[in-house]
Amino acid sequence: MHIKSKILLGLTSVSLFWGCSSSEKETAETEATKPNIVIIYMDDLGYGDLSSYGATELSTPNMDKLANGGIRFTNGYASSATCTPSRYALLTGVYPWRNADAKILPGTAPLLISTSQMTVPKMLNGQGYETGVVGKWHLGLGDGNVDWNQHISPSPNEVGFDYSYIMAATQDRVPTVYIENGNVVNLDPNDPIEVDYDKNFEGEPTGKDNPELTTMKWHHGHNNSIVNGIPRIGFMKGGEAAKWSDVDMADHFLEIAQSYVKSHKEGPFFLYYAFQQPHVPRTPNPRFVGKSGMGPRGDVILEADWMVGEFMKTLEDEGLLENTLIIFTSDNGPVLNDGYYDDAVEKLGNHTPAGALRGGKYSLFEAGTRVPFMVYWKGRIQPQVSDALVCQVDFLSSLAALTGSTDTSEDSENLLSAFMGEEKTGRSELMLEATGRTALRKGEWIMIPPYNGGAVQQSVNIEVGNDKNYQLYNLTNDIGQADNMAESNPEKLEEMIAAYTAIRGDMNSNIEDVVLK
Repeated sequence: MHIKSKILLGLTSVSLFWGCSSSEKETAETEATKPNIVIIYMDDLGYGDLSSYGATELSTPNMDKLANGGIRFTNGYASSATCTPSRYALLTGVYPWRNADAKILPGTAPLLISTSQMTVPKMLNGQGYETGVVGKWHLGLGDGNVDWNQHISPSPNEVGFDYSYIMAATQDRVPTVYIENGNVVNLDPNDPIEVDYDKNFEGEPTGKDNPELTTMKWHHGHNNSIVNGIPRIGFMKGGEAAKWSDVDMADHFLEIAQSYVKSHKEGPFFLYYAFQQPHVPRTPNPRFVGKSGMGPRGDVILEADWMVGEFMKTLEDEGLLENTLIIFTSDNGPVLNDGYYDDAVEKLGNHTPAGALRGGKYSLFEAGTRVPFMVYWKGRIQPQVSDALVCQVDFLSSLAALTGSTDTSEDSENLLSAFMGEEKTGRSELMLEATGRTALRKGEWIMIPPYNGGAVQQSVNIEVGNDKNYQLYNLTNDIGQADNMAESNPEKLEEMIAAYTAIRGDMNSNIEDVVLK
């Protein structure tokens, strides 16, 4: 039997299972097994950071196994060029620019996702799945006035996750503690936690005023409370016993993810495994220090690759690999100096984190949102490379189709056939976002409206895509976006503007330059 026929047969049996009555399900259960679903989500990993995507200075064998053993998408996108908006789109199936609060959040932000909103885990809950999130959250918690010493609600557990083990925001932001099912882990009630993003607590040292207490030098925006020698964004007091160990974070999240798999192996389960690498501060465990020759950024990519390998071994050891759909991707494109001096620039050498793409994190150019994107299902998906246009915003509708749900959203498209490798076509058009600014990808073309502000974000040395004129690029012939065809092809520009306006409305060209916090 051809592999495509096997895929179709398997999907048909899954769909038939979900259409059965309760009595019929008992019989159908022997014929169809509900697939486990895992999303491995990297943080600031660039299109060119994997050897399977062309990197020659870094070797990522475990990530490459997913790329080479499944579908490696060449046109796979995050919805946004920054973290919070992309995570919002992934879980809700809604473009983040529709939510004015979907921007880079502080650690004290209220929960961004409404508890009444449909989400991927909530949809899968309805199909009998146990759901878990392990790792970086960065979608807000509580109502904006969190007492970190009490149970925190709402949290991931109120938007569809049965189990959550997270950090509130990012590794460079306070509070620097783990939170399990809404409760700070290892909290000492006699040493309460206080967090503030506006003013420091009396007597507490900061990276700005006490550089002698730091082991990592800040470059911009990271000069508040010092934890483990690292100056952070925001101020925190107390909670000493609950503070995480930065160099052990990847190992810790891996252990939690492995434990989740082992305890839910009877399935079906959904696990959203959100890595913190290679986001700053880059703090590789000592056994990975120096392994890449590129400083901490290269080292944590190799560390993350090892973690992926260990996680995959767990699935295999538990006999789950043949019944688990695995999606691997990143929340946005790469950045080198993103707030600390850590040799990311100085030791880059010949490595190109963005590959052949222009821009990076925070940018409307391709490297901001086009990211590594692989779908793997051992024995069910034929290894291949696909040029289909796909986006993380489509996970809701596509996974709903896989599991028999009718839940969807206004922006999420059912691309199950593309994700399963049955078709090489995906979306016809896609709206992309970077710090509130938007651009339209349609077919092989991308159009960026005029935007105010500088062309380069100086603090990170990245072209953000701003220009006073329209920009139009043919990505098939010009993947590096060197030739702006807005003037030479006015008919195509007019067509793209009309398509953009039909989705987005006004051009919103009054948005100023990128603001990094």
